[in-house]
Amino acid sequence: MNPVIALVGRPNVGKSTLFNRLTRSRDAIVADYAGLTRDRHYGNGKLGNKPFTVIDTGGISGNEQGIDAAMAEQSLLAIDEADIVFFMVDARAGLTPADEAIANHLRMNQKKTWLVVNKSDGTQEEIATAEFWTMGLGDPVAIAAEHGRNVTQLIEHVLEPYPELDDESLHPELNVDQGIRIGIVGRPNVGKSTLVNRMLGEERVVVYDQAGTTRDAIEIPFERRGKPYVLVDTAGIRRRKNVSEAAEKFSIIKTLDAIKQCHVAIVVLDARTGLVEQDMHLLDYVLESGRALVLAVNKWDGLESDVKEKMRAELKRRLGFTDYADMHFISALHGTGVGDLYTSVNSAFKSATSRWSTNRLTTLLQDAITEHQPPLVRGRRIKPRMAHQGGTNPPIIVVHGNQVDALPDAYKRFLINTFRKVLKVRGTPIRFEFRTNDNPYDHQKNDSDREKAKSRELAKTREARRNRR
Repeated sequence: MNPVIALVGRPNVGKSTLFNRLTRSRDAIVADYAGLTRDRHYGNGKLGNKPFTVIDTGGISGNEQGIDAAMAEQSLLAIDEADIVFFMVDARAGLTPADEAIANHLRMNQKKTWLVVNKSDGTQEEIATAEFWTMGLGDPVAIAAEHGRNVTQLIEHVLEPYPELDDESLHPELNVDQGIRIGIVGRPNVGKSTLVNRMLGEERVVVYDQAGTTRDAIEIPFERRGKPYVLVDTAGIRRRKNVSEAAEKFSIIKTLDAIKQCHVAIVVLDARTGLVEQDMHLLDYVLESGRALVLAVNKWDGLESDVKEKMRAELKRRLGFTDYADMHFISALHGTGVGDLYTSVNSAFKSATSRWSTNRLTTLLQDAITEHQPPLVRGRRIKPRMAHQGGTNPPIIVVHGNQVDALPDAYKRFLINTFRKVLKVRGTPIRFEFRTNDNPYDHQKNDSDREKAKSRELAKTREARRNRR
């Protein structure tokens, strides 16, 4: 079992910077102000043949209220999970009452704790660590996470009691499917984190009645009925004109990346505010990315019957372009309808990763042409001849034939709908690529033209010789 290291401390002492340094990634958002990290953020690191897991946490100050209290609760849960705690303090700010309060909690918890004095660059180690000896947590270790100073030495010392693993043990899941990646996306404050906690059955991410609570894209592997999944809770995306903070811009970038990397996107809509333009933009991005789609209309409980009917009509009218996706009316807070999401997720993933033989696709194409002939183009009939699969997630069907690149959009939609119906594809877009066959006689025409040109040149030469005589 890999050792689990939790990074705890006051806000803005450099926990996320050290997290990125240990995992050799940029998974944690870093900015020069306090309170940026809110959820437990897990990552994997490795020193030689010694793997370990790192948990980044929100800052603890001791006098939390509101959303800060929820963040602090997540940090305390991380301490309980960890085998080792890196208690981080700020060499520039010195020892504070908040540091003392955290130290008291760690002593009561009896966790193996390393006192890490960050931001010690530009200062002698003895001076940087001097006042932290009084905390009674062992020898303080001076580092500079931003520049990597003493970080390798620290992790080497911490992992010294743990044995090295052989290659087989080090990569036990190298060729094993990690499960369906489910991205939970939507506008701020539509209930994404509440839905994540409900699907997991635990308070895994911070939930608070304030827009923009989630900032990182939090990945959570889990199993349900023996089947592996990875839930990705993402930051809400607001309209561009409302985004001013650099940290929020990075959050949005990570959300868009998470959409591209997931297998199935659950787009959460707010039943009480109705559809807005930002919902449509998000759906358009999911479709452009080719991700399988499940729609979850949240906060459905408590609505009057006439409001529900009006909302259903609006969804049907405006979301006609996503009619292939399952739509669920749920309450993430109370759990109503949440369990049904898994059925749709599994179905959408199965459709997105299905494979069909060239023979079946070509037969289906010919049947569709028999039912409805392609139109004439410049007096000539378009002739699709053969179809094969060009990829999965989303399924890509490649159609070959004469002039198929000139097919009108209406006929392309007819083919998409026909293939979707016959192949029983549900929950994922289907993409078609049309490739016109090269005319095998084009090169002969070119040869003929060249021969005629040579004949004309030869005739001119002969005529010139006769005239000279």
